[in-house]
Amino acid sequence: MGSKSSKDTDDDHEPKQQEKKLPEHLEVQRTRVVCKADAPVNTEGFQYAGAYSAMGIDNSVSAEKFCKNFKVEISRLTEDDMEFDMIGIDASIANAFRRILIAELPTMAIEKVLMVDNTSVIADEVLSHRLGLIPLDADPRHFEYMSENDVPNERNTIVYKLHVSCKKGSPRLTAQACIVFPRMLIDIFYRIKFSHSFLCTVKSGDLEWLPEGSRLPLASPAQSRYKQKTYTSFSQSQKDILEKPLGVKFKDITIARLGPGQAIVLEVHGVKGMGKVHAKWSPVATAWYRMFPEVVFRKEIKGDNAEKLVKKCPVNVFDIEDLGNVTIESTGGLPPEALFTEAVRILEEKCERVISELS
Repeated sequence: MGSKSSKDTDDDHEPKQQEKKLPEHLEVQRTRVVCKADAPVNTEGFQYAGAYSAMGIDNSVSAEKFCKNFKVEISRLTEDDMEFDMIGIDASIANAFRRILIAELPTMAIEKVLMVDNTSVIADEVLSHRLGLIPLDADPRHFEYMSENDVPNERNTIVYKLHVSCKKGSPRLTAQACIVFPRMLIDIFYRIKFSHSFLCTVKSGDLEWLPEGSRLPLASPAQSRYKQKTYTSFSQSQKDILEKPLGVKFKDITIARLGPGQAIVLEVHGVKGMGKVHAKWSPVATAWYRMFPEVVFRKEIKGDNAEKLVKKCPVNVFDIEDLGNVTIESTGGLPPEALFTEAVRILEEKCERVISELS
């Protein structure tokens, strides 16, 4: 049988040093936003390492402490959105993720519209604006940014064409006809609703991807004796460099309605950009976070009184056990989990730049 040394015996009997804790009111001030009658209080964070040094408490943030307290719990994950809880993180970090998701994650969007023919009632500028807001089903990680001096090529530009027309000869609806023949208005309404013989609806699904690049010539055939140049300079087809065909995320978005004899013929070019330049490049419909609610009673409620309290609450707040802290709704360019991963990477790069500038 072995025997313990005197040093081991002394270590066993030595009392463990307890970690110092803040007084209750300061802990509430540090970790809770309290809703008062006039306004919330304790909204600012305390990230300064020496904030409580007078009490002998270290408030600094370390990687070891962060990894120990931080936890992510995913409560919902679909193709277009996700909801998850971030536990053990300051609200400023959650807000940093939110701002990066909205404004600093790149995506692809229509930037240039080459109008060939537009005889619809929608003006060219309005039509171009509607086209720019259509979410494109394209992974921005496969493309490069295009500067003012760059030539549109297969690595920085996506080309779509739109050619839709409404057949001539269909009856037109006039104001005079509606006044003289009110029954005619009803009949035409049902024709509009249940058939395509009166109006043609231009949908986002009518946009056709051109993997070979632009098909519109820069000059007319009579002005050029050589091979026609187009608005892009593709050296190879995008089918050879992309994993899947490109298109639009939602094919049922209404772009315009055409009357008899009207047509829209155009070509659009999509490029890579960020939401801080224009909202059309924002990869999320929205991204927000909310802090966990906490209701504190002055005394414990049990039994029948607890059941009465639950029934009296109009929104059943006392039945909710888990609330999502962060919600991300993707517009379709990337799945929501990939968006959050990219946001973490961008925040990491920002931190590295700050460290390198200070060192």
